[in-house]
Amino acid sequence: MNNWIKKLTTGLAIGSIALGIATPTMVEAQSLKDLDKLIGRRQDKKNEWRNIAYVAGGLGVLGLLKKDNTLFFAGAAGALYSAHRYEQDRKSQSKLNRTKAAYFSQTHFYRDGKKYVRKTTMKNGKKHYYFARA
Repeated sequence: MNNWIKKLTTGLAIGSIALGIATPTMVEAQSLKDLDKLIGRRQDKKNEWRNIAYVAGGLGVLGLLKKDNTLFFAGAAGALYSAHRYEQDRKSQSKLNRTKAAYFSQTHFYRDGKKYVRKTTMKNGKKHYYFARA
């Protein structure tokens, strides 16, 4: 019975690492709406990496307590890799937010030969910006 648990936890550790590696990479935003979606998706991915790091770290601790070197090293490696990816996504999300801020700091821009100007609106007491065709 103990061997079965060992194999299951090792499989779960390897599976969580493989799932993280298979995630898609970021694509270029084609519009401000796409940029908002990318920022939201980056937040979701960042949270997934954090959760995977917690689970992998737990497996590493379990391996340490059970004196199972394979489980310990698989869990520790998974936790370290997930923490690294979390940090990458955190920085990437900051870049996306800066890109969005750069868009809205402009008073106007041209796209496909048409001019778009920045407008301001108030929603629920907060100031929001949008671009309208001039």
